[in-house]
Amino acid sequence: MSGNLLVMKKETKVRFVASTRLPTQWGVFHLHGFDAGNNEHVALTYGDVSGEAPVLARIHSECLTGDALFSQRCDCGEQLAAAMAAIAAEGRGVILYLRQEGRGIGLLNKIRAYALQDIGLDTVDANEQLGFAADGRDYGICKPMLDHLGIKRLRLMTNNPRKIDAMKKIGIEVTERVPHQAGACATNAHYLATKASRLGHMLGE
Repeated sequence: MSGNLLVMKKETKVRFVASTRLPTQWGVFHLHGFDAGNNEHVALTYGDVSGEAPVLARIHSECLTGDALFSQRCDCGEQLAAAMAAIAAEGRGVILYLRQEGRGIGLLNKIRAYALQDIGLDTVDANEQLGFAADGRDYGICKPMLDHLGIKRLRLMTNNPRKIDAMKKIGIEVTERVPHQAGACATNAHYLATKASRLGHMLGE
């Protein structure tokens, strides 16, 4: 299947590259690589995701500081680990890992936004002061990735209603929202409160 061209709604060509086994502490996932031209994204699947039954899923935007450097300024790394554990326990699921650092602003701009947060701005105001939207992520890439994997219906692990709306807009049915909270601590309490109050995240359940 390597080399297949997929198409996003914005006419960006997406090429499936290859799949491979990914042994982890939770079990063996399969890692699927996609080339979107200006970026690269991956999907992790566990078990057989084919068929009509909704698939337990997480749409996770890259967070180098949280996912790889164990930052407690956010809850991203803990959310990723919790999603992998939940999917392995379920025996079936998918994680779309999208390379959209800093809610779409990129790694260096994210560091600049952190510097503004250090002097008192919240995560929304920091992004906007740098000239970016509060959340500039594009979920259009999810459609060709899910189509390639044969997935049409999700039980989506998220606290973000925008992700659910985005899936509806691209023709992916979300049959259930699964609350997904992990990694809350004193150092990210203000960040999480800002996500709830200014970005509409459904926390506190």
